Amino acid sequence: MYFDTHAHYDDARFDADRDAVLSAMPTHGVSLILNPGCTVESSQEAITLAARYPFVYAAVGIHPENCAEASDTDFAALRTLCAAEKAVAIGEIGLDYHWAENPPRAWQQQVFRRQLELAVELDLPVIVHDRDAHGDCLATVLDYPALRGVFHCFSGSAEMAAELLSRGWYLGFDGPVTYKNAKKALEVLSVTPPERILLETDSPYLPPVPHRGERNDSRYLPHIAAAVAAAKGFPDADTLAAAALENGKRLFGIA
Repeated sequence: MYFDTHAHYDDARFDADRDAVLSAMPTHGVSLILNPGCTVESSQEAITLAARYPFVYAAVGIHPENCAEASDTDFAALRTLCAAEKAVAIGEIGLDYHWAENPPRAWQQQVFRRQLELAVELDLPVIVHDRDAHGDCLATVLDYPALRGVFHCFSGSAEMAAELLSRGWYLGFDGPVTYKNAKKALEVLSVTPPERILLETDSPYLPPVPHRGERNDSRYLPHIAAAVAAAKGFPDADTLAAAALENGKRLFGIA
């Protein structure tokens, strides 16, 4: 059975068939899904989906691309959403320096820190988005030694991975691990113990081979699991997936 620890089923690309897609997941071997928010509104939608489907859980947070107008009212709303029964993490939060039109880096850092502080206060794990901001992301989370969580779709170096792993963090692996240019991901996997691996799709984004160009969803997890299993010497994708499922349940406190 599979645990997709990062999938955005609140995304508009699922508006036409969201219920059909999610309702079918157990028949495809997907037993758990974690839907992170990117704004207060999408975080509320994640909570709503978690209430509707017994195998869906929610994370709430403000994504760095969406943080330009973040206010005290928004942070208060996130605090309230964290009290929902199936809200198990704060995320997707972090830093994104890729796009020039993103909010200023200093402001992203303020919003990131404020959400990390909320996570520490509420004793919740975090889901970190790090795009072209490896040094600042690492330095920031290391300022909060009580934190725990996952670096989503990890794209840093093996050295950065080792530092995070030494401090109890988990790493998420997504569709790019199946791509021809996955050399860095394979290097990271070489230093990542099986008990710190999470499987993610980032649906509807980042579809794995052989589904590139399609809308991604959790049914494609076996392709990711197969690539990770091969890199780690597991006998098959299902064995790796079973280990990753237990990792996700442990991190997010799901019985």
